[in-house]
Amino acid sequence: MTYHNINKENFDCHFNLIYTLEKEDKMIHEVEGDILLTRAQAIAHSVAPNDDFKKGLAMSLRENFPNLYKDFRHFSHTHHPKEGTLWVWVNAEGKRIFNLFIQEHAKAHTSHPGAATIPYLNSALKDLRHILEAEKIGSLALPKLGTGVGHLKWDEVKALIKKHLGDMEIPIYVYSTYQKNQKAEEP
Repeated sequence: MTYHNINKENFDCHFNLIYTLEKEDKMIHEVEGDILLTRAQAIAHSVAPNDDFKKGLAMSLRENFPNLYKDFRHFSHTHHPKEGTLWVWVNAEGKRIFNLFIQEHAKAHTSHPGAATIPYLNSALKDLRHILEAEKIGSLALPKLGTGVGHLKWDEVKALIKKHLGDMEIPIYVYSTYQKNQKAEEP
């Protein structure tokens, strides 16, 4: 049997680690419903640079926020965003939409965007965290990023979300199951 000498410094370190892990579990909430009905101050979703917003959540955002798509196209044509970065759009009511560039850009004007990648997601989530903290965003909703059209595996995506956002002091609602026109129970 092994005994460990736990002095106050070691106890505080172990206690803080346990507290942080418990806090992570309490701040990320998997919910079911329509992400467009969220109470969160911001929504994040995944796209490709120069995306046409014709599939998945991007299409719903295009339909519900036509100016988002118009501004996105203008931004894409003037700034030529790179994969692994993000662009933030804010509507008149102050709702922020974070567009995470985690999919490969389309190789030709008429082709579809490529798959999402873990390195691009990792980079975009780092940027997302920085902006959430800098702008003091109080809550965030996001889907299972890159797992639909982007073809990423949810267990890998979930691990990165926890790594980059899990210890934040804000509620993060992960919409794991889409249910049109149904408001999720956001704690």
